Amino acid sequence: MSDSGSDGGKWLDAHYDPVAGLYTFSSCMDLADLSGDGESRLVVGDLGSGSSGMKLKVYRGTALMSESTLLDLPAGLVAFFMDLHEPRIPAVAVASGPCIYVYKNLRPYFKFTLPGLEVNTLEQDVWQQVREGQIDPLTLKEMLESIRKKADVPLSVRSLRFLSLDTADMDEFVQLHKQQPIRRQTVITCIGTLKKSTADEDGVSCLVIGTESSDVYILDPEAFIILSKMSLPASPTLIDVTGQFDVEFRITVACRNGNIYILRRDSDKPKYCIELSSHPVGLVRVGKNVVVGCTDERLQGFTQKGKKLWTAVLPAPITTMAAMDLPTRGFQGVLVGLANCEVQLYRDKNLLSTIKTPDVVTSICFGRYGREDGTLIMTTKGGGLMVKILKRTAGFQDRDSAPGPPLAQSVRLNVPKKTKLYVDQTLRERENGLAMHRAFQMDLSRLRLAAAKAYVKALESSLTPMSSSLTEPLKMNAVVQGLGPSFKLTLNVQNTAACRPVMNLAISFLYDESLYRMRCPYMRIPLLVPGLIYPFETFVECTSDKGISDIIKVFILHEGKSSPLLTAHINMPVSEGLTLN
Repeated sequence: MSDSGSDGGKWLDAHYDPVAGLYTFSSCMDLADLSGDGESRLVVGDLGSGSSGMKLKVYRGTALMSESTLLDLPAGLVAFFMDLHEPRIPAVAVASGPCIYVYKNLRPYFKFTLPGLEVNTLEQDVWQQVREGQIDPLTLKEMLESIRKKADVPLSVRSLRFLSLDTADMDEFVQLHKQQPIRRQTVITCIGTLKKSTADEDGVSCLVIGTESSDVYILDPEAFIILSKMSLPASPTLIDVTGQFDVEFRITVACRNGNIYILRRDSDKPKYCIELSSHPVGLVRVGKNVVVGCTDERLQGFTQKGKKLWTAVLPAPITTMAAMDLPTRGFQGVLVGLANCEVQLYRDKNLLSTIKTPDVVTSICFGRYGREDGTLIMTTKGGGLMVKILKRTAGFQDRDSAPGPPLAQSVRLNVPKKTKLYVDQTLRERENGLAMHRAFQMDLSRLRLAAAKAYVKALESSLTPMSSSLTEPLKMNAVVQGLGPSFKLTLNVQNTAACRPVMNLAISFLYDESLYRMRCPYMRIPLLVPGLIYPFETFVECTSDKGISDIIKVFILHEGKSSPLLTAHINMPVSEGLTLN
């Protein structure tokens, strides 16, 4: 074993096999004591090549202990206790297609198939006519397309496959399938476990499965009958379960429409909904909060009722997520695999540790492996297997590298004892609370009224730096340059419209003629093109030697209108030139 130095030496590199040939996701990995000898094994649903070579593999230590062939791609894998028999050995449930394959003692034990869905009656009638030879394949295609557009019940897989064929292949497909009955079958998208009556670690657990038909089923662990069925607005992709079926439970489901729904025991519809700004790619429960990783490279925390708590920005897209639960230390966190070959550990929004990996991590599993409680198991994009062990001396501090408030903020202040003045003031507030509140509300109302009057006055006299007119949306600012007695006054005027030019405008100045003399007190403005800033310059000369200054008012006028479009008050500086003389 060697120290992993990229994260401060918190982890030990126990094993790395870059050619293990494991292609899987976090939902298809679990740790369980499958032999009852106190040593946990790694159970993996290997995806193989995607079309062949799917296997259920069991690792003990660094060696492959056994493997079994799977008939279809695994969608999820869980280890659970299905009975109270001794010795206490968990079973393994593999969700694959429309079926759940249950293995006990690493041997096939039971197969559960999801109930079939309702078939469209119009679709059945059309295929019956084909069976009786009343219509040809081209007519069948037209009728099926019409049914697909109008019917509430979706078409079966057979009809959808027929509609995707070329005209030359339709007749052969019809002859091959027309005698077979039509079935519409859903598939499993995610799987989890729910304790039945006790929260013990070896308590009997129910299976919770999400399906492509937007349903969630809870299965009895012994008879494998459906105990409860719940409906969702969209197909679930990620699932997390907590609680007990006989007492109270919460099922948190991330769906394909980009929302997260929370189901409870007393309802067959979602109790709460969390709307995300982008699609979720990871869902982990930490205590009473839910941590969600999204495609916009953000990690977000929510309460059980959907209130957003925090957001952390990640340096790369998320590839996988898993919970890190260490009961012996009272520690709970979230492990996040990133596309930049890093695995980051978060507690809330605080980054605690970063692990550099030789390849992109595709699945993460943390728990007891062998006889080590803090074992981190990862598989990589190239099929590699990595095992790391958390050092017993490793410590995690919430603010190792994450920005946030200083630690001194959490130190308790030495609050002085209550004085007699404080007590008297408190008693006065209790006795006269109603009158004080009314006086405060009266003053607040007066302040709001004064602010509203000043705002209306500014709009009516065009004292704002931007025009409120929709036909001539203008913006103006003024710059005064010079020490005196001569000043250069520059007005920057901009047409803020999207595409409409403004014309027939003029600039007029109003000033005290005993103090100032202006070279051009009136200027015409040419056509203003949208988006461009037009500078207009003039010179102002201070004629007074008393060392005083005044305001020069600037008006932007439109031909034929009596009120100005814009008004600006320029506070002129004191003429330093005359003062020196």
